[in-house]
Amino acid sequence: MSKPYLKIAPLILALLLATSAALPSSAQTQNGGEEPVIGTIVRFTSQSTWVDVTIRADSPAVRDFLSMLPLTLTLEEHTGREKIGTLPRALTLDSSPGSDPENGDLIYFVPWGNLGFYYNAEGIGYSDQTLHIGTYEASPEQLEELEGTVSIEVVP
Repeated sequence: MSKPYLKIAPLILALLLATSAALPSSAQTQNGGEEPVIGTIVRFTSQSTWVDVTIRADSPAVRDFLSMLPLTLTLEEHTGREKIGTLPRALTLDSSPGSDPENGDLIYFVPWGNLGFYYNAEGIGYSDQTLHIGTYEASPEQLEELEGTVSIEVVP
């Protein structure tokens, strides 16, 4: 007696494996999975201007920041060095590396839970508490106008 299902079982198994390999896993579809984040553009928009930040790091903190978007923050001037805004909650750190901030960097400052747009980083050195998120290019005028209520979103 022949068992025809034994002949097609390997074919069905191969088809199922090929189909599942072509579909992203749930870990790949959630922010924090396998999706690439480096190169992602995040736009900060105030009433009168916008500044794009290019994500330059892939870390748990960066992925957590991206998972919060879209978001609205209040940005303000801080000590003639940066524009800062406090996030609604602390970012997941899990071994996220520190950094030596430079002008044009968007950072996350762990003790205060804020983002910072550095434009005068002279004399500021490496710190485990300063996490690099990305870089931006903006004129002094754009940064001056990037205050108050600011919306933040990933640029499609």
